[in-house]
Amino acid sequence: MTHVFHRHLHSQPPTAVRGEGAYIYDSKGKQYLDASGGAAVSCLGHSHPDVIEAIKRQLDAIPFAHTAFFTNPSLEALAERLTADAPAGLEYAYIVSGGSEAIEAALKLARQYFLETGQPDKRIFIARRQSYHGNTLGALAASGNQWRRAPFIPLLMSSHHIAPCYAYREQGVDESIEAYARRSADELEEKIVEIGAQNVLGFIAEPVVGATLGAVPAVAGYFKRIREICDHYGILLILDEIMCGMGRTGTLFACEQDGVSGDLITVAKGLGGGYQPIGAVLVHNRIYQAVCDGSGFFQHGHTYLGHATACAAALAIQQVIHRDGLLEKVRQRGHELRDALQQRFADHPHVGDIRGRGLLLGLELVADRASRSPFAVELELHKLLKNAAMDNGLICYPMGGTIDGKSGSHVLLAPPYILDSGQVAELTDKLAVAVDSAIGLARAA
Repeated sequence: MTHVFHRHLHSQPPTAVRGEGAYIYDSKGKQYLDASGGAAVSCLGHSHPDVIEAIKRQLDAIPFAHTAFFTNPSLEALAERLTADAPAGLEYAYIVSGGSEAIEAALKLARQYFLETGQPDKRIFIARRQSYHGNTLGALAASGNQWRRAPFIPLLMSSHHIAPCYAYREQGVDESIEAYARRSADELEEKIVEIGAQNVLGFIAEPVVGATLGAVPAVAGYFKRIREICDHYGILLILDEIMCGMGRTGTLFACEQDGVSGDLITVAKGLGGGYQPIGAVLVHNRIYQAVCDGSGFFQHGHTYLGHATACAAALAIQQVIHRDGLLEKVRQRGHELRDALQQRFADHPHVGDIRGRGLLLGLELVADRASRSPFAVELELHKLLKNAAMDNGLICYPMGGTIDGKSGSHVLLAPPYILDSGQVAELTDKLAVAVDSAIGLARAA
């Protein structure tokens, strides 16, 4: 019997007792290759000695001092590291305890920025359908994940959504990439005009859409057009890099590959690598200065802001990434893994698309490749796949509702940056077995 209120109440998950590199071991001694880093969290794998040592040193010094009274060396050093590596203009870091907190802070800071600059009518956020920005009420309100939103709609603030940049499903048959990028991005301008630019605070988007769409990067040119639109109408661009940032796509910030930056960028997951709960908002200098020159106080806060032990862990992770050249390794292993997936699944009758960047990759599963039609919703293919993968000693991240919140299935892969070539082969082999097993069960149902 358990007294834990688990995520799923009708089954008992295995008990994790040890982690080593890319593997987790349960209480029965079973080994699992962590091919998704949990939820794209464990960027350095498990039990990295440098990170553990940094945590121990911080615990010996002082684990926590409330930021209403003190700053701490690890917080200062982490902020310096992040802002040194961030796109130009992002000169300040607001350190919180996770991704949803980071989004909440970004939403509130965007609102306060316009209050400080004498634009109080700005109150509406625009995001994209099939996006996911977090589970707290503000973050969920901004999200376009219909399944997660549905039970709580009466509690959510009003927000607006446009189509995702999702070429596999949205690009016209005879439409060029350039034309599709422009058409998709121009939906933002249409929505701003519909609402009134004087009412819009910001546009929030994931450079590579993670959990809800399954590693879908925007096509070339899309985000440059988005940046132009935001600048033209005086609207903040908030880039959610909670899943795709901190090196996951092969650059420290995913937006670097799109040739743009945000006014606010949120990061988490890979920032702390699972060693401690942590997230951050990278803040443009002009937003900081507006608050500094105005009220001088951000009307927001959490108990564990700038937590010393969490900051020590995150700083150690950044140092390892730089020291060991892991961004280049992410790029190399990402190409290697994608090639392996292409070789194994390119002709698979039920794999419609293989996509992503770096070590954030996804496979969209379809009932029929030619028509791209999804499996029946009631089959819950994603659940069958997760169970089949776990049975086969593989941790991956399958999800349903890919197309519209109800239909469609995909599997997300986000292995640690330390993955080796042998583990690429192991991942691909185990995933192939799990996919075929799950589809066999679905077809037999």
